[in-house]
Amino acid sequence: MSHRNARLTVHGRRILVERVLAGRPVAHVAAEMGISRPTAHKWVRRWRAEGDAGLRDRSSRPRTTPHRTPASVEAHVCHLRTGRKLGPARIGPILGLPASTVHRILIRHGLNRLAWLDRPTGEPIRRYERSRPGELVHVDIKKLGNIPDGGGHKVMDRRTAMDNKLTTTDQRKSCKPVIGYSYIHSAVDDHSRLAYSEVLSDERRHTAVAFWQRANAFFAAHGITVERVLTDNGSCYKAKLFTQTLTADGIAHKKIRPYRPQTNGKVERFNRTLLDEWAYQRPYRSNDERTAALADFLHTYNHHRCHTALGGHPPISRVKNPAGQYT
Repeated sequence: MSHRNARLTVHGRRILVERVLAGRPVAHVAAEMGISRPTAHKWVRRWRAEGDAGLRDRSSRPRTTPHRTPASVEAHVCHLRTGRKLGPARIGPILGLPASTVHRILIRHGLNRLAWLDRPTGEPIRRYERSRPGELVHVDIKKLGNIPDGGGHKVMDRRTAMDNKLTTTDQRKSCKPVIGYSYIHSAVDDHSRLAYSEVLSDERRHTAVAFWQRANAFFAAHGITVERVLTDNGSCYKAKLFTQTLTADGIAHKKIRPYRPQTNGKVERFNRTLLDEWAYQRPYRSNDERTAALADFLHTYNHHRCHTALGGHPPISRVKNPAGQYT
């Protein structure tokens, strides 16, 4: 990109070439456009050698950098960054390098921000997005403890809340609350982030299959034809029945690598949003009250909640504009 005081842009250089080709002296054209004769000759020479491509700006990076840090030292810097999560101020003294040099090396390799790394493995996070709705749908299950009638410890004191959880005499003697769990099954479209969730009683294969059939109908009602489904390696998703159900509808079933939840990251991030903006958003007095609030959350998420990855627009906007061009 040209600097703010540049006399010539690509359009101006093209005008310069046109005037010279019209037969006018280069010196006269240079004076009219407020540039030196060597500069005018340079652009004319580049145009004759490369055509219009020669009128574009080139990188100012030197062809060789003989004083650049050796590759072996850069590799050591990257190893300390990904393995021990150290910053430039700590890596520098270890390797005898200035902190500024270490910082430049980390920028060069895309490791300068810890947020860009997967914390357990230290590997750079490769973010991707499918090009159209339905090309890939992420599916996952989030497990939540049930809320006893009357509410938990956020609504009442802990002793009373514990008594509500202990439903039998044996439980009261052993002080082991058994209130069960709810399983939130969710499906999120990779391109638009349009989401569908249900609170179900278990995570068995028949439950997962029935959920997917309803989720698929939801996406179809919004004009989305699902092509692929990405899941983790849970037992309900490894079952043949789940894969056969997808195959019958012409949908490919993909599973993530073991212990790589970041691959299924869009639904994992949606699960976190579920917790912050629905499950733990306010105290609930019963499990049914929390379940009933899910529908309002999903409507807000899909139709009104701004999404930073979508340029501040809600998911429904990208469904209406599959190319990502918002109105």
